[in-house]
Amino acid sequence: MLERLTRRVIAAPRVVLSVAVVLLVALGLYGFGAAGKMLAGGYEDPGSESTRAQQAVDRVFGQGGVQLVVKLDGPAGTDMATDPVARTVGDEVVEQLTATGYVQQPIATVWNSPQLASELLSRDKTSTQIVAGIEGDEAQAADRARELESQIPGLRQGIEIKVGGPALVYTQVNDQTSKDLLIAESIAIPISFLLLIVIFGGAVAAALPVLVGIVSIIGAMALLRLITEFADVSIFALNLATAMGLALAIDYTLLIVTRYREEVERGNPRPEAIVTTINTAGRTVIFSGITVALSMAALVIFPMYFLRSFAYAGVGVVIVAVLAAVVLTPALLAVLGDRVDALDLRKTARRVLRRPPRQPVPLEQSFWYRSAQWVLRRAVPVAVLITALLVVLGLPFTGIKFGFPDDRVLPTSASAHAIQQEIRDQYAENPSSNVTGVIEGLVGSPAMTAYVEDLSRVEHVSLVSSAVGVFRDGQPIAPPPPGMVVGEVALLSITGDVEPMQSDGQEQLAALRAVPAPPGARVSFAGLAAANADTVDAIYRYLPWVLLIIAVATYVLLFLFTGSVVLPLKALVMNVLSLTATFGAMVWIFQEGHLGGLGTTPIGLLVATMPVLMFCIAFGLSMDYEVFLLGRIREEWLKSGQGRDDNDRAVAIGLARTGRVVTAAALLMAIVFAGIAASQVSFMRMFGVGLALAVLMDATLIRMMLVPAFMRLAGRWNWWAPAPLRRLHDRIGLTEE
Repeated sequence: MLERLTRRVIAAPRVVLSVAVVLLVALGLYGFGAAGKMLAGGYEDPGSESTRAQQAVDRVFGQGGVQLVVKLDGPAGTDMATDPVARTVGDEVVEQLTATGYVQQPIATVWNSPQLASELLSRDKTSTQIVAGIEGDEAQAADRARELESQIPGLRQGIEIKVGGPALVYTQVNDQTSKDLLIAESIAIPISFLLLIVIFGGAVAAALPVLVGIVSIIGAMALLRLITEFADVSIFALNLATAMGLALAIDYTLLIVTRYREEVERGNPRPEAIVTTINTAGRTVIFSGITVALSMAALVIFPMYFLRSFAYAGVGVVIVAVLAAVVLTPALLAVLGDRVDALDLRKTARRVLRRPPRQPVPLEQSFWYRSAQWVLRRAVPVAVLITALLVVLGLPFTGIKFGFPDDRVLPTSASAHAIQQEIRDQYAENPSSNVTGVIEGLVGSPAMTAYVEDLSRVEHVSLVSSAVGVFRDGQPIAPPPPGMVVGEVALLSITGDVEPMQSDGQEQLAALRAVPAPPGARVSFAGLAAANADTVDAIYRYLPWVLLIIAVATYVLLFLFTGSVVLPLKALVMNVLSLTATFGAMVWIFQEGHLGGLGTTPIGLLVATMPVLMFCIAFGLSMDYEVFLLGRIREEWLKSGQGRDDNDRAVAIGLARTGRVVTAAALLMAIVFAGIAASQVSFMRMFGVGLALAVLMDATLIRMMLVPAFMRLAGRWNWWAPAPLRRLHDRIGLTEE
């Protein structure tokens, strides 16, 4: 089937390319508006307690919107709580917020809620906050926060006004991500092209992978735009679509063009060389795409749409990249013919330097063959040392701590980050650390009063506002605020002095949840601490299934590819070693803050969704290289007498054939991910750095050293499978042959 498709493509390559151009223009126009339909959140489990509580607050009390903070700073010595000018300015801001029609009531100020002075008034009293909620989903809240930011800030009667809060964080993350996407593309595409010129020698051949990469990006963008019509999609999926679209297309096209050149050098006519290439390297590309897509597809199990979005993006971009590689590449090769080697800069450079023409190097004398032989002769020490190194690098991973993203994912120059940092520094309590409780049933009963008293005695709880009064340390200190009860549903507002995503915030939440609820009542908690805890719990709950699916799918696919039950197990173990070392580096840099956190703001934890996402992507990409390498090793093994020496020679030849391609592909992919590492959003910087490191480590320490060492030690056992499975592979195996 693949051969028939290839022959039809090269029979009418210009028609194929013309149709592709028309389709590409249509997809580009459609996908252009994808970013505007995507969201910046999606970290919460929609079925969790905190999400249900937040929805109840919104549905019943109309107060569940995304929080907006307006910060008022007065001159030195001003008491913002009593100063008449400050109150006048504050009232004006409240009127302006109310007039929008989408800012929820009540709007908390130090003047209408004096019991909240500890969190709304700074320690020196020269600054105060106005806290409100914005109606709408994350996209609407972000747009509305942007509108308010353009209208409210400024200087009024000597009072400086700033706008911040989670609503503005969403806005600025959206804006920053769009900018970062352009920067990543402007870094990755030209640098990749220049390196491809060095790798291929000719500018024309170098342009093919970049061209196919651009096609993959455009196709993936259009696919994401289509998915936004039916499901919530995170805006960060654009970064993945861009990076993986370019990286995979370059990988696949690099493999195909390299194999095509080998076939031409063997004397095959160019049309037959194209057919042979797609029948061999093209099959490897398809198989590799399946393994990467399955690793990404496993993310759809998670309930958070942030992670599901990457499943959509990953699977979509793999499909587009594979189609572009096996359809467009042969069409381009057929049209170009001999011109694919045109503009060979290596020949020009040799003429300028007056050096003789480059002579082909026998395979056995190549660097990659000799390096493979060096490893094979020292298999035991290489295996021990590399394994020990990876284990040591992975040790920090044992101290990983998961958390929820807040304003500190933005650079310190972003106003939303700067304002929240001022609040953390200047105020005894931070509104973001508040916990909201929802009680259903027994409203106003003595049991509820006793329950609220117990909540107010929890460590680090300074105040509990409820429908039965305001309590501190188990004692009532004020009557109940208005609007705390609707029918049989009551609201609790719990104020504390903890960081919601640090250990003290999580301990406080656990203590609040441990307080026995009144008999017959249902209590649920919302807020950053609750959302953080529930997100981490959801990841731990679903992660084993995700890992199991990836492991089983990868094992089965590699068995179908190799016919061995040993090589898939080896691949799984080595991938785990490699990824553990990568995550150890991420903890050491971005959680613990070494190397200055590479310009980010370390807060002692990693955004909970990112390690899971990085694992699935890095695992899939490492399988990409595994398939490239094993495909050529197995090809040589099947040609041989299949003895122990034949195994070693097959490994050496396979590495010699693919070493340059795999290393070049890894370097190019690392450059693509380095473009993401330029992001100003901290967890996307970690994402880019982590994947670049994982790819480079996998292509060097794993593929070039640990794999040949292991295959030398295993010998003929590399290719072992029980007789029934061998017969099964003979019938349904997926190979290059």
